Amino acid sequence: MGNQGQQPARDENQLRKVRREKLDALIEAGKNPFEIVTYDQTHHAEEIKGNFEELEGKDVSIAGRLMLKRVMGKASFGNLQDRSGNVQIYATRDDLGEEAYKDFKKLDIGDIIGVKGFVFRTQKGEISVHAKEVTLLSKSLQVLPEKFHGLTDVDLRYRQRYIDLIMNPDSRDVFVKRSKIISAIRNYLNARDFLEVETPMLVDNAGGAAARPFVTHFNALDEDKKLRISLELYLKRLIVGGLERVYEIGRVFRNEGLDIKHNPEFTLMELYQAYTDYEGMMRLTEDMYRTVAREVLGSAVLTYKGVEIDLEKPFERMTMTEAVKKYTGVDFDSVNDIEEARALCDERGLHYEDRFAVGDILNLFFDEYVEDKLIQPTFLTGHPIEISPLTKKDPQNPGKVLRFELFVNGWEMCNAYSELNDPIDQRERFKAQEEQFAAGNEEANHTDEDFLNALEIGMPPTGGIGYGIDRLVMLFTGAEAIRDVLLFPTLKSVKD
Repeated sequence: MGNQGQQPARDENQLRKVRREKLDALIEAGKNPFEIVTYDQTHHAEEIKGNFEELEGKDVSIAGRLMLKRVMGKASFGNLQDRSGNVQIYATRDDLGEEAYKDFKKLDIGDIIGVKGFVFRTQKGEISVHAKEVTLLSKSLQVLPEKFHGLTDVDLRYRQRYIDLIMNPDSRDVFVKRSKIISAIRNYLNARDFLEVETPMLVDNAGGAAARPFVTHFNALDEDKKLRISLELYLKRLIVGGLERVYEIGRVFRNEGLDIKHNPEFTLMELYQAYTDYEGMMRLTEDMYRTVAREVLGSAVLTYKGVEIDLEKPFERMTMTEAVKKYTGVDFDSVNDIEEARALCDERGLHYEDRFAVGDILNLFFDEYVEDKLIQPTFLTGHPIEISPLTKKDPQNPGKVLRFELFVNGWEMCNAYSELNDPIDQRERFKAQEEQFAAGNEEANHTDEDFLNALEIGMPPTGGIGYGIDRLVMLFTGAEAIRDVLLFPTLKSVKD
C-alpha cells in the first residue's frame, strides 16, 4: 500500500487508447458523436440552481462537459459543467433504458453531453437534473488533469488556456470580468457621445509612443510596414476631420521584453475629445474608473493582495517634481543644469545616457524611487517636455507640459495630454526625436509628414488619453501578472 492520500500514477497513453477504442465502437454502432450538429439547450447550470423554486419538477435541456461520474449499480451521478458553472445530474437504468444506461456508464470525464430531464432536489439537498435522455455530443480523446493534482503547471495553463478554463473556475471568472469591464467602458463612453472607430494596425510610421516596433514586409506593395505601437496619430486625424469625440479599443504591438506587467501585444484604449484639455481627461478618468468598478465589482473600494484601494475618494494629485522630492528629498526645481542632474545620479549609482537632459533624469528618479510607492489613485502631472513629444507646453512653465499619468497600486494605468495642435511646434518636437534616434534611442518617434499636414489643416484644442486595459483588468480581478488576464499570452516557442 502506498502512503495515504497518494494517487497512483496514470498511464496517459493507455487511457487515451481506451478512449479511442470507445470512439471506434460508437462509430461502428452508428453512434458517431461528431455527426451531431446541434442540440437544443434551454437552460444553464447556474440558472437552474438560482431559480429552483420556479423550475422544480419542470423539464430542462442542458449541455456541457462531464466533469465527474459515480456509477452505483442501477443509478449514477455525474457533474455537468457549462459556461455558467456546474450542476449535478442523476441517471438511472429505469429512466434511460438498459442500452442508454450502458452508454452512460461508458462516458469519460471530459466528454461533452446533452441531458434532458426534470429539476429536483436529492435527499442530501443538492439541486440536480434527473436525466430522462443523455446524448453524447463530442468525445474527449485526451485526458484532463486529475482533480487531485489540479492544473498547477503555470506554463501549461498559458499554453493550453482551454484546459485552464475547464479546470480553474477562478481563471474563467477573470475573463468573464474582463469582458464585462470592456463592455462597461464602452457603455460609459457611448453614453457620452463618443464614437468607437478602428484605425490601421499595419502602418508606415509607428508613432505616438516611446517603443520599438515590430517590422514586417508587405509583399503586394514590396514595402516594409510596422505594427502600430499606439493609436494616437490616426485618432487625432479624426479629430481634425471633425468627429470631435472618438475612441478605439485594440491591440498594439511593442518589441520589448516580457515581465509581469508587459506583453509584446496588449490591449490599449485611446480616446480623444475636442474642446477640452487634460483636466477634462482627469475628470472623465476618475469618474469612469469609479463607475466601471461599481458596475462590475459592485463597489469602487477594492482589495489587491490584501491592500485596500479606494476609488471612491477623490484621486490625489501631485507633480513629478513634488513626488520625487517627497520620496528622495531632491528638489529638481533647484537643479540648474545637466551637470548637477548627472551628479545626483552619480551619488546614487543611477545609470544615465549621455543624451539625457535634466527632464530625462527627473523621470529616471521618478521611475527608480517613486512609481511603486503610489498605491492609492494618484494623478501625476508636471512632466518635463523632453519625455512628452506630443503634448502642449505649460504656458506657466515652458519646460513642462500639460500632461498626467494615473498611478494605482504602483502601476501606470493611463497617460493623458492636452494635445499638441501647433504644427510648427510639433515639427520641432519630431526633429528633436529624430536627433534622439540618431543618438541611439531606438524608441524615439519619427517625423510623420501626413500627421503634420493634418495639424496644418487645423486641430481644435483637444484632450486625449491612453489606458492600459490589461492592467485595469489585473487591478479589478486581483491577477498577479498580465499573462493571467490575456487569454493567449506571448510565450517562447516550444521546440519539437
